[in-house]
Amino acid sequence: MAAERERDRERERERERAVPRIRLDLPRERRSRLLPEYDPEAFGRLSERIARFLGTGRFLVWMTLTVVVWIGWNVFAPSSLRFDEYPFIFLTLALSLQASYAAPLILLAQNRQDDRDRVNLEQDRKQNERSIADTEYLTREIAALRMGLGEVATRDWIRSELQDLLKELEERRDLFPSGEDRGSDVPDR
Repeated sequence: MAAERERDRERERERERAVPRIRLDLPRERRSRLLPEYDPEAFGRLSERIARFLGTGRFLVWMTLTVVVWIGWNVFAPSSLRFDEYPFIFLTLALSLQASYAAPLILLAQNRQDDRDRVNLEQDRKQNERSIADTEYLTREIAALRMGLGEVATRDWIRSELQDLLKELEERRDLFPSGEDRGSDVPDR
């Protein structure tokens, strides 16, 4: 029996040595990749900067000046210095290339902005829920205080009660002007 247990333990040790244990509490080792790695956040920030620039008047002015100079050079320069003759194929190619890169960069920037807006809206919604809950709590507390104040003697109420008592005492004094013992319990004893 003991020999069998010893053999089982030995087999278990061999299995542990043969198969490396996968530890779930440690991160995986990095795999080598064929494509170069890049930081998506840095690329996203760059695309937002480009999209912001493409949406400015400065970009339109520079683009217009570039196209005017390009066409002017290729129309009015001596023919030996012209690099893009009349149908301006190279200019068309350059503008198409610029547009083919600008459109996805603008879309990427819009997607990032949508993600930020979604997060902000979610945070605003949660803040509004907390504000509503706080307002409802404070409303209940104020209602409870009002109900409690209905049972508390206020200064004005006490003042009016004291004035009523004072009037009653003055009326009694007027009814019994002499110094008689009115409420004496001596004869009862």
